[in-house]
Amino acid sequence: MKTNVGNAERIFRIALGIFLMSLAFWGPANFWYLLGIIPVATGFSGWCPLFSMLGINTCNASNSNRPSGGGPKIKPQLKS
Repeated sequence: MKTNVGNAERIFRIALGIFLMSLAFWGPANFWYLLGIIPVATGFSGWCPLFSMLGINTCNASNSNRPSGGGPKIKPQLKS
């Protein structure tokens, strides 16, 4: 899985998800707060399955080839 969610959007998704999940403590007594798990998960992973299906990528060109783990991009060296 390659990262397809930009940094600003990731922060927004995490904040939105935490807000939705906080409804469990002060909002109406229903299970809609569980929908907050989705934006938190996609925000932390940097990969959105809906964006992949629609071909949307909000990352910069420098981050789009990184794996969703976020580590440095390592190119294998060929020995001659």
